[in-house]
Amino acid sequence: MAETSVNYKCPNCSAPLSFQPGNEKVSCEYCGNEFEVKTIEEMFQKEQERAARAAEAQEAKWATEQAGGQWAEEEAAVLRVCTCPSCGAELVCDGNTMATECVYCGNPTMIPKNFDGMLKPDYVIPFKKTKQDAVEALKEFYKGKWLLPAEFKAQNRLEAIQPMYVPFWLFDSSVSAHAGFRATRVRVYETSDERITETSYYDCERSGSMDFARIPVDGSEKMDDAYMESIEPFDYAEMVPFSTAFLTGFLADKYDVDAEASVPRADKRVEYSAVGVLQESVIGYDSVSCQSSAVIKNSGQVAYAMVPVWILTTRYKGEPYTFMMNGQTGKVVGSLPSDKRKEVLYPAAVFLLLLPLMYYLAKFFVA
Repeated sequence: MAETSVNYKCPNCSAPLSFQPGNEKVSCEYCGNEFEVKTIEEMFQKEQERAARAAEAQEAKWATEQAGGQWAEEEAAVLRVCTCPSCGAELVCDGNTMATECVYCGNPTMIPKNFDGMLKPDYVIPFKKTKQDAVEALKEFYKGKWLLPAEFKAQNRLEAIQPMYVPFWLFDSSVSAHAGFRATRVRVYETSDERITETSYYDCERSGSMDFARIPVDGSEKMDDAYMESIEPFDYAEMVPFSTAFLTGFLADKYDVDAEASVPRADKRVEYSAVGVLQESVIGYDSVSCQSSAVIKNSGQVAYAMVPVWILTTRYKGEPYTFMMNGQTGKVVGSLPSDKRKEVLYPAAVFLLLLPLMYYLAKFFVA
């Protein structure tokens, strides 16, 4: 049976090739050979084309098995089955998986059929952080969290560590921005028998032109938008033209939120940033609040890029906790459990520590 996926193997020793974070070449860990990205692309181009055709032919076959039930149409639509060319195992993935790893033999595996009907990314930011970097960064993330249960570090179990290339749309835009602000100045003074607070209100208008570059919006519904924005920024100076060679050894998703559907989030981020810049120019007041704003795009361009993310999953008392790390910078975000007893005791302890100081200050001012 024709193979429906592609392994990147070393032409010298047939061991699996992988792109190592921080390197500019694809290397073989067994014989030490290194290959240029362009060389790998050319070497495996025909294999990818053959695998895509084989997958298409396989999917066209009738299912004759009578045992078991039938998948619902919406369930079957998101599943894909491919074969590992190294060990022959069947791999099940969803329709968005472009690259994965065989769970049986560990070989990096590409799914060329899933490239159908999608745009080719313009750029990729290669991984710089390794699996060990991700584990150490998670340990550091735990430190200094006062409300974290004491037994969490010892009892939680790291269940999965996955490196994934996540699809992102990068928006460039030139805008004209206008905003109206309400500002206040407060003056407090005393007379012989009363204390007076005087508040003056001002209407402030600001406008200007701004250029925004590489505003990121993730194109995957599976990835939490709040997490994706929290692990920013990425260093786009290290972004390089896309090649599938960079995906070897990593999971990769194709977008299921296209550029047009991502426009509202990009517009919101542009408007928030533009109004923030204008508000920073309203100085000399005690308070400033935005009353109205209008941001008009004069021009805009969009690029499609794959960015590196480590996904770490732990389990504590039966509950899963997911963390994400920027695979380029090492920034970690995630949610942690909270010790309910500490939530009560810590504020009380702080109050008791401050009580003598409060007593002293009260005596000083009364005296």
